[in-house]
Amino acid sequence: MKNIAIGVGLMLLAAIFLSGCVGEQVLPGTNKTDLTVFAAASLTRAMTEIAKDYEALHPDVHIVTNFDGSQALRTQIEQGAYADVFLSANTKHMNALRDKGFMKNDTIGLFARNKLTVIVPANNPGNITSLRDLARPGTRLVIGTKDVPIGDYARQILKKMANDSAYGPGYQDAVLNNVMSEETTVTFVVAKVQLGEADAGIVYESDVTPENRGRISMIPIPDTLNVIAEYPGGVLAQSGKDEEARRFLSYLTSDGGRSVLSRYGFIPL
Repeated sequence: MKNIAIGVGLMLLAAIFLSGCVGEQVLPGTNKTDLTVFAAASLTRAMTEIAKDYEALHPDVHIVTNFDGSQALRTQIEQGAYADVFLSANTKHMNALRDKGFMKNDTIGLFARNKLTVIVPANNPGNITSLRDLARPGTRLVIGTKDVPIGDYARQILKKMANDSAYGPGYQDAVLNNVMSEETTVTFVVAKVQLGEADAGIVYESDVTPENRGRISMIPIPDTLNVIAEYPGGVLAQSGKDEEARRFLSYLTSDGGRSVLSRYGFIPL
């Protein structure tokens, strides 16, 4: 028993010694820098691909993404959540964080734009064929909440249409009366239309993708009535990886970043 105890003790000492040696080595995959990116939900597909492309170009970096409505991401940051980069779907939430000292102001800039469109289920049970049909009594419309960028943009469009003689001042109220649901992300708006839970929804053009074109159809909004959604990005003041965060932001406006954004329906800068 004594010899067994001695043997076990020697094995433990050897294990401790070896673990100490291993700890001093640089093991593959353990020396990567995590860069945390908070990005608007509408960027999910494009930014997922951009993150993979960036990691391929910078093997020492791992992009950790958090996708949600811009207003939710802003709240998370204000309440202490850690992020290195914030990518918003409008300037409102970026400016709010800037004004409260959460951003490195010299890093803030636009990297993409977007337009809005109306979508309907492929079988179009509500028989929505034009923008006028959105005001028809009984139409089930889903939009974003007023605090989420897609909801704010949608309301701007309805206001412009109400001021257009072709639609008239009653149009906006009639459309809003048909809103059956207000969602906190554009992803939820798209999902409800795809599932046939709504007759129509107002989303970004980038949300109409090759993957869902068989399940939804698009009714374009004329440029004279549309709004241009602006996407700003910036580095958080709390980031301890300033150089890498700035490099990632620069990549968004490089040829590689622009190519991906364009492919997913955004208007890259």
